[in-house]
Amino acid sequence: MVEKLWGGRFTESGSKRAQKYGASINVDQQMIQEDIQASIAHALMLGRQGIIDDADARQIVAGLHEIWADFSANKVTLKVAHEDVHMNVEVLLTEKIGATAGKLHTARSRNDQVATDFHLWVAKRLPDVIGAIKRFQKTLLNLAEVHEATLMPGYTHLQHAQPVTFGYHLLAYVGMLQRDVERFEFNIKHANLSPLGAAALAGTTFPIDRESVAAALGFDAIYHNAMDAVSDRDFAVEFLQSTSLLMMHLSRMSEEIILWSSHEFNFVTLSDAYATGSSIMPQKKNADFAELTRGKTGRVYGDLIGLLTVMKGLPLAYNKDMQEDKRGVFEAYDTLMDALYIFNGMFATLTVNQQTMTESTHDDFSNATELADYLVTKGLPFRDAHAIVGQLVLLGIQTGVNLQEMSLADLQQASHLIDSDVFDVLRPMTAVNRRTSFGGTAVSEVHNQIKYYQEKVEEGS
Repeated sequence: MVEKLWGGRFTESGSKRAQKYGASINVDQQMIQEDIQASIAHALMLGRQGIIDDADARQIVAGLHEIWADFSANKVTLKVAHEDVHMNVEVLLTEKIGATAGKLHTARSRNDQVATDFHLWVAKRLPDVIGAIKRFQKTLLNLAEVHEATLMPGYTHLQHAQPVTFGYHLLAYVGMLQRDVERFEFNIKHANLSPLGAAALAGTTFPIDRESVAAALGFDAIYHNAMDAVSDRDFAVEFLQSTSLLMMHLSRMSEEIILWSSHEFNFVTLSDAYATGSSIMPQKKNADFAELTRGKTGRVYGDLIGLLTVMKGLPLAYNKDMQEDKRGVFEAYDTLMDALYIFNGMFATLTVNQQTMTESTHDDFSNATELADYLVTKGLPFRDAHAIVGQLVLLGIQTGVNLQEMSLADLQQASHLIDSDVFDVLRPMTAVNRRTSFGGTAVSEVHNQIKYYQEKVEEGS
């Protein structure tokens, strides 16, 4: 007989290399606290239901508490030979309390056990993710409040498009992050389902109480179908989907930080704490943390695609392929939390070069739309106004003169509808403050948006 807890019908063990290949302990040991927590709740339920003696249940629970204390004190070494965290805990429990430990696995399987541990692991960490996002939102909102009237170019196609404010630009990211919060909040609903008691795939013959165990573990509900309970990893896919989207948002911010901190832009200066230097060029100050985040986003995408690929061809119910479900989630969580910490610090210590930002809105033609809109208010169809302003822009490019620097005579030569009041319209700050439509870049609207997001961030905090 093979010396495994499942080895009764086996006569031969695999090689050490084969055992290592089949083991998951190097990954799922991260769930030892969740495994012990779920085992305690299960043992107490077995005792309450009279499935095992109450004294045995108490002995099992006491032994499990000791194992957690030993593990926390680094007195325990988990072994590859025992395959996974669940078998390691059961072996350790047997060493502590003897054969009574074997009663713990009554009315459950490793299939519902691992699913429960994984649900608990994700459910515990979702509030931490949401909290980290909200902290970063608050940092961005504080920065936006300071710079709600700081002029900068707004871009499309990375070309100067229309003048906006830096505060307004930051609020676009606050909005993205708010949707990220809402996605992770939705993820909580599916992470907070208890699979425990589903057993291998078909339930159990024992009179268990799944609801009381779910409540003891902090779950909101239980799976209604045991086969679904042990084979579902949607909650993990949802976590990776939400993480991928959030990392994509951080990657977009990274790209802008990298551009803005370059010599050509010089819109912002990074704190030395969030930049690195060159081993050969003494003058360099690199936005390496932003670059790393941009690069790590691809790894998180890989974690998502990896799990989707694992799950896409699996028949019901549990399959060993699903042992590959956790590594990517654990890695993505660590990456995300580190990235949010870095970005919160990077923006909290950012120096905004206001003069450079403002001057860049005066040396372009980003006020061209203002002139077109001005002509429309004088009764000209927009398409005609667009063509006239396009010709004036061409003239400006050829002569090196911006629209606001052209003479009134030159402007009136293009259209008799233009009057001296046009020069106020062409001022970048005027252009900004005229955009008072809901969600626009007018300082008054930026102020309203800041207040709106401040309230959203505080919700549920």
